[in-house]
Amino acid sequence: MSPIQHDSPRRDLAETGNKSHGRPFLRWAGSKRKLIPVLQEYWSDSYGRYVEPFMGSACLFFHLDPSAGLLGDINAELVECFCQVRADPQAVHEELATYGHGSDFFYQLREKIPEELTPVQRAARFIYLTRYCFNGLYRTNQLGRFNVPFGGTRTGKLPTLEQLTFAAKKLNSAELICSDFLGTIERVQPNDFVYLDPPYWVEGKRRTNQYGPKTFCKDDLSRLKAALEHIHEQGAHFVLSYEDCDEAREISGSWHVKQVPVRRNVAGFSQHRKIEHEMIATNIA
Repeated sequence: MSPIQHDSPRRDLAETGNKSHGRPFLRWAGSKRKLIPVLQEYWSDSYGRYVEPFMGSACLFFHLDPSAGLLGDINAELVECFCQVRADPQAVHEELATYGHGSDFFYQLREKIPEELTPVQRAARFIYLTRYCFNGLYRTNQLGRFNVPFGGTRTGKLPTLEQLTFAAKKLNSAELICSDFLGTIERVQPNDFVYLDPPYWVEGKRRTNQYGPKTFCKDDLSRLKAALEHIHEQGAHFVLSYEDCDEAREISGSWHVKQVPVRRNVAGFSQHRKIEHEMIATNIA
């Protein structure tokens, strides 16, 4: 297999900095904001759609500001939140403006049943809980109910109307789907750019940033490896980020690989946060 060549030279940071000023409206564990200077080097305006099958907060999408996108995630609440922000950012902001502060309100809101709320209320609830929960995690119990505890109020402010309106404008260029990652990848077309940032499964390591039980497990690693082959065979471009480990090396196969130092932010105490290494695998030469 021969990696796909760039159609045009990569743009350096100075060229992209004045265009890509967008930031995600969600606080999200595992966000790749710190990797953006590395990831953006693989992007080219000559590519077709931007595709992301594990979209999370979609921070790279907002940063690159592509002309067309396909964003997918298995988390239905997340996808619905994006859809509501795109459809009516002002209504979502007005709902957020009615919310209180502190742990008491957080737990009152967490106990509400999403199915009994309007779509706008569900979107606002999702934004609020992920903003103020512990470490920005989204995790559910066996019943599929959000169960992350309150994490304090030093996690920044809720998104402004301007931020939500900006996000809505950018999302107008994207199709949003709720799907397993293969469901999104099956729709990849020639010359698409696909960024994959799956939950990390590492043998013997406990993971706290999974959506729920068995959301992404050992069996998915072989599916992920096959997905990279499929993307390449379609004539599309991919970039995969994963914790640098034996599993990642197995997935990466003969693709181009580089190691990047990154500070892990998902930890119970700040003194336990440390520099680890991320693996970037790509078929872009």
